[in-house]
Amino acid sequence: MTMRYRLPLYLTGAAAARIGDEMSGPALLLAGLAVTGSAATGSLLLSGIMISAAIGGPVLGALLDRTAVPGRLLTGALAGYAAVLIVVLLGLGRLPLPAVVAVAVLGGLLGPALAGGWTSQLARLVGPDRLPRATALDAMTYNLGSLAGPALAGAVALVAGATAGVITAAALILLALPAAWTLPTVPERRGPAPRTSVAADLAAGFLAIVRARFLARATVTSVISYVGVGILVTCTPLLGEKALGSTDSGAFLLATLAAASLAANALVAKRFDMLRPDTTVLVSTLVLAGALLLAAAASPIPLFTAMVLAGIGAGPQLTALFAVRHREAPERLRGQIFTTGASLKITGFAIGAGIGGPLATWSLSGSLIVAAGFEVLASAAFLAYTAAGSGRRPRPADTALPQGRETAVAPHGGADQSAQERGDHLGGR
Repeated sequence: MTMRYRLPLYLTGAAAARIGDEMSGPALLLAGLAVTGSAATGSLLLSGIMISAAIGGPVLGALLDRTAVPGRLLTGALAGYAAVLIVVLLGLGRLPLPAVVAVAVLGGLLGPALAGGWTSQLARLVGPDRLPRATALDAMTYNLGSLAGPALAGAVALVAGATAGVITAAALILLALPAAWTLPTVPERRGPAPRTSVAADLAAGFLAIVRARFLARATVTSVISYVGVGILVTCTPLLGEKALGSTDSGAFLLATLAAASLAANALVAKRFDMLRPDTTVLVSTLVLAGALLLAAAASPIPLFTAMVLAGIGAGPQLTALFAVRHREAPERLRGQIFTTGASLKITGFAIGAGIGGPLATWSLSGSLIVAAGFEVLASAAFLAYTAAGSGRRPRPADTALPQGRETAVAPHGGADQSAQERGDHLGGR
């Protein structure tokens, strides 16, 4: 009964936190413009709350891996992030802008708690046989957040004002606190403090990602891929204006992408036996490349078709990436690997968003072709990792997630086994 109860509670909390997270960015953009009259203010706030995630993610993950009560730490991180949103809102127009942006940067350190921090705990809630489907359902909460968050930010701003959007985002994140607080404890971590330092654990986490070929391959591929996704998102207002007549129509394009991602992951959750994680990472990235090339046409029918294809690629890519992390992460480093991976993806997206604006000013179609080039580069990186490992001893063929041993969560007794050794034991993908 505990297992049956915990997964719905987990999904409810994760969905609330992620909708609040996805809502917070657009809400900050709108609030910055409304309070100061400058669009640059909102852009600075959004950049500030994203850019520090690359530092905060690994540290938060290391702390999650060291504590016997990760749910309490996750609760504190969520509450802190919500509090930062309120402080930023209160500081706008009252404090110097650099001070407000500095608060946003501090809040960004906690941002990965809403992503990888949640997902790292999933394997403790379900058995190996239920993990593939639970992973797909977890990925759907990201898609739901991407779909509902921006739309909700716009709707609240329209009805109650831009500042109300930030308050609503913080409230949604706070709604997730009960689900985070009741996450299971890790009894074997009780007792004396770990002998290793946080710095040593951080080094071990990064080495685990680098040395585990399958994990490194999926991580590098997804980070490069998200540079292309960041460019696409930045271009959507201009795409909306060119193809549909208004910059506001860009929101419909993003909604189409998110809805397609949600539908694709719903299918994966229903037929999770069809998912071959490593193969899916590659195929979905190639689908994204094709979608971005199609979007470069910038006319209505090809553009909406491209957004549907992009969703079909992005949704399963996320599910497959989670599956690879669950399979390859050593138990004692699970939290750090998930939060570090989330931080790296956020960084990739931020790079894409940063270069997307100047590229779109130069050429809208050209920027989408460049974005497609990043997807091709991501696919090439995947194939390069595959070729680099082809000289090793033969491994079994790529098998569906629930059918092979790859679904097994490593026992605590195997925590000292490296991620690469686990990958060799489980077979090549």
